[in-house]
Amino acid sequence: MRLLLDAHISGRTVGRALVEGGQDVRALDSEVEFEGLSDPEVLELAAAEGRVLVTANIRDFEPLLREWAGESRSHTGVILVPSSVRNEAFGVLISGVEKTIADTTQEEWVNRVEWLRRA
Repeated sequence: MRLLLDAHISGRTVGRALVEGGQDVRALDSEVEFEGLSDPEVLELAAAEGRVLVTANIRDFEPLLREWAGESRSHTGVILVPSSVRNEAFGVLISGVEKTIADTTQEEWVNRVEWLRRA
């Protein structure tokens, strides 16, 4: 699965583990050119690269996703991490992403939004 980890999710730990599990991962916190991207730019980047965005920034992305839906703009999927999952809970994040994307194809994620599943 092609994934994009938002800036507050560790590319070094979470991203690396997902790559080791066979996923194609880019992480905003691991690439200098991504510094300072706005939330709309992050969603546009994920859509342009065909990646499912993984974010805990619910406050900003829920309204942005509603806006895109209202404009009939397509995205390539979003996994929302609830506030009950701390950004440092690496194991929970890794296993949760793996469980959320399990048994799905990249194409099935188009315009799909799901909450992170607990393993």
